[in-house]
Amino acid sequence: MCKKFTFLLFAMSITSFAQTNPAITSWLQNTTGITGRHYVAPNPTPVVDAVLANVQSVRYDDNYVYVAATGIPAYITGPFIGNPSIATAQNKIFRITLNPTQNTGIGVATTGGNIGIFKNGVALFDYRDGVAWSSTTNALCGGPGNPPCAGGPNATQAWNRDAIPAEKAGFDCAKAHPAMGNYHHHQNPSAFNLDLTVISNVCDTYPSDGLYVINPSQHSPLLGFAYDGFPIYGAYAYTNTDGTGEIARMKSSYQLRTNTTRTNGPAINQVVGTQTMFNGYFREDYEYVAHNDDPTYLDSHNGRVCNTPEYPISLYPNGIYCYFATVDANHNSAYPYVVGPTFYGNKSATTGTTVTTVPAGALVYTSTLAATSFEDSDFRIKIAPNPAQEFIAIQSQMAEQDMSVELIDELGKIIKTGKILQGSTLSIIETDTVYNGLYLLRISNQKDSKVFKVVIDK
Repeated sequence: MCKKFTFLLFAMSITSFAQTNPAITSWLQNTTGITGRHYVAPNPTPVVDAVLANVQSVRYDDNYVYVAATGIPAYITGPFIGNPSIATAQNKIFRITLNPTQNTGIGVATTGGNIGIFKNGVALFDYRDGVAWSSTTNALCGGPGNPPCAGGPNATQAWNRDAIPAEKAGFDCAKAHPAMGNYHHHQNPSAFNLDLTVISNVCDTYPSDGLYVINPSQHSPLLGFAYDGFPIYGAYAYTNTDGTGEIARMKSSYQLRTNTTRTNGPAINQVVGTQTMFNGYFREDYEYVAHNDDPTYLDSHNGRVCNTPEYPISLYPNGIYCYFATVDANHNSAYPYVVGPTFYGNKSATTGTTVTTVPAGALVYTSTLAATSFEDSDFRIKIAPNPAQEFIAIQSQMAEQDMSVELIDELGKIIKTGKILQGSTLSIIETDTVYNGLYLLRISNQKDSKVFKVVIDK
């Protein structure tokens, strides 16, 4: 009886803990059988995959959360121009600490490959793409088509290529691409065509969305966790670290150097083969400049200690360290993008592919993510174009649960349906076969619904 009672107290304590810890409660668990989709160029019709999207299960104990995911998002992936690969199921179990601690040393450098996980199970990589400059050969090394770098892909090089500008043409609409099938973001996971200045036209032919939509008037959602266990947020947050003040853009404290030469590297704007080595082509072109008088500027790890909606001051009086997916004033990604070049905390995450990585006593967490109310003034839905001709695009901020979309004619008949899937932001209703006129567009979730008037005029 004593042993049973002791176990009951243990189960009650970690169950209560799970109800408040965002590292357990925030994952987008797939409860409806959503599967991935991908484009194959030049066909703009996505292929429906047989792989489950988002997160498949969440288990936890006092020390860790164990997240099982395929690595496939609900938003459409691909195509990746110049890269014939597609996103494939990784079937990983990620072990993330529930008790993250600050690294009080010089910091652990991020490396190539997974350094974090987004709440939909998709991997986060740091700035690098595995290509660097070899001062021995005076040429690029590493990556496809180049000789290997001395010491291997994770060895320290003098000049490491920044994947964001160098591989922009190979990112899909959601700003991501695969590495041997492992689909990942290096940067803010919001679609190119939603930036204030659009720097890629891939969304024109292959529309997709991403994990969330930047909203400058609202605190960005929690997007995931770095491998040191600290949370990752989108681009906007409260001005003050105590969770007060206006919403402001969180700004990177890194800026481009003004040098015109690179020691043991190519000169600025030097052309090597078909590559132009512009300022910002390499990570080392940036320097860190502290802004201690402005709390909206982040530290050298690209974060700050603060309070957020998920970590309020009432529960976290000392705040918690948070990384932010930084963007510039045009909402284009800004170095170091999410985490880096070093972790704030002690990197402790592990990944595996079998249930043996999860202790037998770990509890199962069943998702209780509530549907967002449409009456919430911060919840926004955009409908465009209106009037419409061939299609209507319905954009939300982030769907925690599936939302239904219905096009209704003047007689009250539902003539077209769609969905904004959990972990995505977009639904497109094709209207090329619909007669001209005034229609109602009803968007519903598990909690309530909202109706918009739309005009079809072809």
